[in-house]
Amino acid sequence: MSQRIVSIGECMIEMSGGEDRSYRLGYAGDTLNSAWYLRALLPDAWKVDYVTALGADKYSGDIRNFLQTNNIGTDHIQTIPARRPGLYMIHQEAGDRHFTYWRDMSAAKLLADDKSALAAAVEGVDLVYFSGITLAILAPKARGRLLGAIVKARDNGAKIAFDTNLRPALWSSPRVMASVLTAAASLCDIVLPTHTDEAPLFGDATVDDTANRYLELGVEEVVVKDGSKEALIATATERVRMAPPPAASVVDATGAGDSFNGAYLAARLQGKSITEAAQAAHRTAGIVIGHKGALVDPALVR
Repeated sequence: MSQRIVSIGECMIEMSGGEDRSYRLGYAGDTLNSAWYLRALLPDAWKVDYVTALGADKYSGDIRNFLQTNNIGTDHIQTIPARRPGLYMIHQEAGDRHFTYWRDMSAAKLLADDKSALAAAVEGVDLVYFSGITLAILAPKARGRLLGAIVKARDNGAKIAFDTNLRPALWSSPRVMASVLTAAASLCDIVLPTHTDEAPLFGDATVDDTANRYLELGVEEVVVKDGSKEALIATATERVRMAPPPAASVVDATGAGDSFNGAYLAARLQGKSITEAAQAAHRTAGIVIGHKGALVDPALVR
């Protein structure tokens, strides 16, 4: 029997490069990146669907074709003709990457407006994956619809995984961001926060503080990432600290955390222990940072 995952969020058009005003067009988004690595690392019997909304324009069609070509399901991508995909450009400044976004007319901001479409998208799934960015781009009522659909999926037996992925610029205030993310996490089985992002908002002094805060909400499994430092995987009965292997070279850190999440979840879905899953996650992220872009050839990580 096939098993099914849905990853919910926003896929954007990425324009990178910029040397001599020449740019490379690609597609990216945190939940899409994680879906990419779930697809790469799971057997073909697993179905990986991406749930979002796109327009009826050429570039929306190109995104659909890209996903289909790479065996990521598009059956539950809604079409909103008056909208378009969001877009961002990357430029280098002072030795670091900087991002400029155009997402006011992004169709993905309406992905939870159709309650029946949302319910159909998560019906019968084994895992639902979403992020803080998924929530941040939605209007408050749409957030409620999405979380309601996720609760129903969990009640029907699905596991729920959530990367808090804090992006303050997308929220009306730090207070709203903290309250929504905390409420969402309380509905989840697995939460995958990043300590350095969470510490300023929640006052976490250590990775253990971050893990404890989510465990106290009732989360079963907390995977705290901390950049190049060791990750902490905590449950009510077990704590594993796992340092990443030394990276041969860091070419581009884009998507490293997303690939970590995808590899970790793929391992857990296949019955691996939290230690084995953390090792697989670090290995995958180490490969990704050695290549340009968030989405590397799946053959490199298998």
